[in-house]
Amino acid sequence: MKNLMVTGGAGFIGANFVHHMLGKYDGYRVVVFDKLTYAGNLDNLLPVKDDPRYAFIQGDICDAEAVDAAIEAHDIDTIVNFAAETHVDRSILDPDAFVQTSVYGTYVLLEAAKKHGLERYHQISTDEVYGDIPEGYSSVESDALRPRSPYAASKASADLMVQAYHITYGLPITITRGSNNIGPYQYPEKVVPLFTTNAMDDKPLPLYGDGRQKREYQYVGDHCSAIDLVLHKGVIGDVYNIGTGVEVENIDMVKILLDTVDKPHDLIRHVTDRAGHDRRYSLNIGKILALGWEPDHTPEEAIAKSVAWYRDNEWWWRKVRNEDFESYYQVQYGKRLAS
Repeated sequence: MKNLMVTGGAGFIGANFVHHMLGKYDGYRVVVFDKLTYAGNLDNLLPVKDDPRYAFIQGDICDAEAVDAAIEAHDIDTIVNFAAETHVDRSILDPDAFVQTSVYGTYVLLEAAKKHGLERYHQISTDEVYGDIPEGYSSVESDALRPRSPYAASKASADLMVQAYHITYGLPITITRGSNNIGPYQYPEKVVPLFTTNAMDDKPLPLYGDGRQKREYQYVGDHCSAIDLVLHKGVIGDVYNIGTGVEVENIDMVKILLDTVDKPHDLIRHVTDRAGHDRRYSLNIGKILALGWEPDHTPEEAIAKSVAWYRDNEWWWRKVRNEDFESYYQVQYGKRLAS
């Protein structure tokens, strides 16, 4: 494993993974293959743009010819697939792009991995494929998948396709299912950067429902180190949950966020909940812990560190919160805030 193609590598988790791998392994080369949709941003890769071990290709994972050409041109031996439409709210408004990218795009990548005899295909998945989890239980990797949003359903479908290619064709695959990632370069449609940037401008924070939904907020760097470990020591064909093992209610996350930027709690506005909003996710992370990994940050530390990054990097998010973003924001939150 020396020549990695990181699909979706200009996005949030993908870009952080590129930084991690190039920072840790001198002998690795990384090719970012990214369509540069609204959430893809070359500013996320500025720290590595002059590194001779890094290359960027603008391309769509649904384009089989472009994928094949990239693999051949750069002698790729490993694909790590971060490419996906990722925001649940957008999947409710328009599921089509989620099916195209996560389902058909994953199929194209799997076909390419099989055709070129790659050493590894690794799929980045999510805890949302398990669905809403009752109190007192944490999801294990062998649980049935019960997605409840178009986003989660597209990711679950991709997971099943990846596993099918391993069973049917012997493709060397691994899958990781991560909890809620936060940290640098996250597009501000997601709750932590959205609420941080709103708070910095003294705008209300539209918190869904009662805010008592439970999530495992993990720092993106911790997630990237776990993916790295699975790539090098994970069992071929296996799935690994990656999280913190610690739940935080959304309302508590928001209070930590506001305290970090020294803004009042009365900026919180409880608004109409998301359709089909899962109340609780919880991962059993015993399998990845047994592999030798553990998170470096508690959820509280991850929240404060992430918020501080947006506070200190206004240059990045001011460009991202552009006219297109504000149009989406009004569609998603305008009526909720007005009522």
